[in-house]
Amino acid sequence: MGLFECGDLDESHVSDHDKPIREKLLAYPWMKVLLRGGVNGESDFKMAPQRRLAYDADFNLKAINHTKEHGNRSAAREFNINESMVCKWRKQEHDLRLAKKMKKSFHGNKVRWPQLENRLDHWISKQRAVGRSFSTVIVWIKAKVMANEMDINDFKSGPSWCFHFMKQWQLSIRTRMMVSQQLPVDYEEKLTYFWSYCESKISEKNIQPDHIINMDKVPLALICR
Repeated sequence: MGLFECGDLDESHVSDHDKPIREKLLAYPWMKVLLRGGVNGESDFKMAPQRRLAYDADFNLKAINHTKEHGNRSAAREFNINESMVCKWRKQEHDLRLAKKMKKSFHGNKVRWPQLENRLDHWISKQRAVGRSFSTVIVWIKAKVMANEMDINDFKSGPSWCFHFMKQWQLSIRTRMMVSQQLPVDYEEKLTYFWSYCESKISEKNIQPDHIINMDKVPLALICR
């Protein structure tokens, strides 16, 4: 029997004279793969499926900028990607610059009304900036109003369209857990009056500093002076 049997890594059948040679050959990783697959090419050995990676728009634009200065191959080596991906991203440069930085792909159907969706996303951002809450119903009703204003007659919005729109723009409905109490308009005047009242009582009662303790749960921020 030889040093190897087809698809066999067991050394029980190898003579003592051939064992050192066998160990040296097995030090090479490709030899183990060859043995697992069979020296005659008859094998059920399968490579592990390679996981596909998704890159966001910000990463794509960095690769494109590098390409303009150093070329496609240099960008592929620098960012550890395939050169064909760089070529594809260069064709999509205009859309990538308009997309959000964290957007990862352009898979799926193209947006039929991009201007409408851009305007709606801007409106949602403004509502959130002032602390207003809204639901999906409000979103697709607002979309209908904007479509009428923009003379888009074939626009049909509904729960399904709203779901895909929010997924496309990476939006979510946030639940307001609590609403903090707003300070009154004249809070500075009241704070000054409260501090003067405390000073007058301290002087009237002749209260020493070591007799003053922390006042808990006072809704005003006092600056000791």
